[in-house]
Amino acid sequence: MRGPMMPTTLWRGMHVLAGVLGVILTGAAVANESVESFYGRTPVTLIVSTAAGGGVDAYSRLLARHLGRHIPGNPRIVVQNMPGAAGLKAAHHLYNLAARDGSVIGHVQRGVLVEPLFGKSEINFDATKVAWIGSLNTEWAIGIAGGKSGLSSIDDALRREFPVAAEGPTASDYIYTSVLNSVLGTRFRIVSGYSGKPEELLAIERGEVAGLIGWAASSAQALVQQKIDAGELKVIVSFAPERRPGFETVPTVYEYAKSGEDRQVLDFMFGPQVLGRPHFVPPGVPAERVEALRRAFDATMKDDVFLADARKSGMDLDPFSGAEIAKRIQALYATPQVIVDRGIAARQQGKERPSR
Repeated sequence: MRGPMMPTTLWRGMHVLAGVLGVILTGAAVANESVESFYGRTPVTLIVSTAAGGGVDAYSRLLARHLGRHIPGNPRIVVQNMPGAAGLKAAHHLYNLAARDGSVIGHVQRGVLVEPLFGKSEINFDATKVAWIGSLNTEWAIGIAGGKSGLSSIDDALRREFPVAAEGPTASDYIYTSVLNSVLGTRFRIVSGYSGKPEELLAIERGEVAGLIGWAASSAQALVQQKIDAGELKVIVSFAPERRPGFETVPTVYEYAKSGEDRQVLDFMFGPQVLGRPHFVPPGVPAERVEALRRAFDATMKDDVFLADARKSGMDLDPFSGAEIAKRIQALYATPQVIVDRGIAARQQGKERPSR
């Protein structure tokens, strides 16, 4: 109670001081809050950089169904799709705008992770500064064509032009096609502007394009294996360093390389595919929460219910840790500049026209 002799200014000053102390004490309490307490009251948003229905989205939704059971406090995981600019919209949001308290996890296309290496100053994203949680698989890409498109091999594309679908300049389907045009001499014409693989597949079905280049093999197997088996789609090339089991008759892009330096460029440009389905949190998340998310991810990868769900969904798994992702990212960022320069030039070789 305010005393009769207490000056008004002193009374008000005490209230201000009490408020400041309250903010400090509240902040200290939040900073000292246990991981279990934080996640017990806080849901986790998993931001996916593509539209619903594609492979990137499918892997994140698989993870979201099971990850919360292994995080202290068992938070609910909510998937939020944030498509746009072939993954850059989500990457920018996660790096610059998203909460840095561990309540937001991100999954963007692998190609976005090395965009800063290509000298684009407008991209405010640094893959060496985010905290990596883990990847669900080690990925490799393929090129597919419509069964009646007339495109049945890379050799066909060395002889004449074929239109192929892509999302945008930072998407793997666009980048991989551009690199083949530059390094191998293929004559693909990129038709860009599609929202994702479901729309691109419709374009192949309608005959708008002959195929698409640089699609994750695991996604293709999960989504269109029946069409491949039926001959409606054909796998024409692999981006793996060597022929893969189950794809022994499919040549790799490396078999078309004309020199050792060409192969180095292919390694640099296609290296990010080994990152598979990487998930991360923004910079600045408290270390104990990052560690809890990493442990939860690793535990999820061994969870019988999760593994059964993955098998039922037809999703290939070959997980590796957040620490391993960080190591691979550092190696990519240490690529010799001469190879990076050739990669930059290769990306600019895509003959493009918009899809609309």
